[in-house]
Amino acid sequence: MLEYILLLAGFFLLIKGASYLVESASSIGKYLKLKPLIIGLTVLAFSTSLPEFMINTFSSIAGSSEMGLGNIIGSNIANILIILGICSFFLVLKVRYVVVKRGIPFTLFSVFLLLVLVNDSLFSDGPNILSRTDGIVFLIFFLIFIGYIYMISKKDKDKFLPEKLKEKRSKRDTILMLIGGMIAIFLGGKLVVDAATTIASNLGLSEFLISATLLAVGTSLPELVVSLVALFKKKLDFVVGNIIGSNIFNTFLVLGTSSLIRPIPFNPIYNFDLIFLFAATTILLTFMYAGKKHKLEKWNAYILIGMYLFYMTFLFARG
Repeated sequence: MLEYILLLAGFFLLIKGASYLVESASSIGKYLKLKPLIIGLTVLAFSTSLPEFMINTFSSIAGSSEMGLGNIIGSNIANILIILGICSFFLVLKVRYVVVKRGIPFTLFSVFLLLVLVNDSLFSDGPNILSRTDGIVFLIFFLIFIGYIYMISKKDKDKFLPEKLKEKRSKRDTILMLIGGMIAIFLGGKLVVDAATTIASNLGLSEFLISATLLAVGTSLPELVVSLVALFKKKLDFVVGNIIGSNIFNTFLVLGTSSLIRPIPFNPIYNFDLIFLFAATTILLTFMYAGKKHKLEKWNAYILIGMYLFYMTFLFARG
């Protein structure tokens, strides 16, 4: 029972810490005079990805490689199918062309690259592993993504943030929120990893299953909260931008850093999960291009949420 209490406490700290970091990071972006698009797709996307970053860091240090990999794959799937599914169920999401043309294909490429790099046995006799060299490749593409966002933001002057993030906070409050958020994220990540590992062991479940379901949904809550705030403030473009940015951060930055700390062995049985993530991203891109309307509508929501329910059923059936 204690491990479940610690797990809930860890999630609370992760969500609260992410909330503080989102607001403080936005204020820092204002002080540095960053344009709204940069703040939305980078600063805020990074802030909402910090729970995944911290869990993967602790998992790598502890040698729980399956947990780190399952957390990223499961979180990215949840971001696309559940968060965008829920948001498009309540309101039609119209997205700017640049996000459809550049952002989503970049996300698709990140999944394809991960699928190739972890399947070493297809190209050599070596074991399947996400090596430190692969981690460096991921971080290079992460820097390319940041550079690209900076370039397109120079041409973008649209407002791209939820209204509650537009106000500048005092420098003192910003620093306190930043420090408090980082401490909460650190403690929450440690509690969640330790508790989830204990639960998986007690129930006889794989670390991948626990991380791709329970941890993935839990660490996706910051993205859900930010996306819902943006949705009800009618900042529809921000909803998809936050998810796309977060998925790219999760793959290139989080997995890149994790594999530098400790190479991540890969079981080929999880190729299905990667292919499913690739398919989900492809379907999202198809929906956005359909009819050149660049919209997600309610009928799209049914498909996205239905796909997630199928994936959850498959995971528990696989065990």
